Amino acid sequence: MRIDMIGIITGQFSEMLEFYRDVMGFEVKMQVENNYVEFENEGVRFALSTKKVMADATGEQGYLEENKGHPLELAFRVNSPEEVDTKYNELVEKGAQPVTDPADQPWNQRTAFFADPDGNIHEIFADL
Repeated sequence: MRIDMIGIITGQFSEMLEFYRDVMGFEVKMQVENNYVEFENEGVRFALSTKKVMADATGEQGYLEENKGHPLELAFRVNSPEEVDTKYNELVEKGAQPVTDPADQPWNQRTAFFADPDGNIHEIFADL
């Protein structure tokens, strides 16, 4: 088996769609009403769906509960440490929530952290 898709399940579908399309720059590949969207992405597929879609599809009503904590992180590799700074600033200017400014880490990467409208904290990084 291999991972084929990463999906974020959200209670704020419109806001999350706008964030990943307009702030992050993902192009919409396919959308089913205001319930599901799949973005163009090389490699693993990337999608958003509503909590209701998942609750209906699985019968698991826990999907309808409020999220707590930070259940997932996406890590975006860029080509250079300088690009970490540039991309981070661009994303924050477009509306991403800043979490941690770019910094060199002991694991030999430059990283910066930002959040999406659901509060999921994501990372931009490059090897030093």
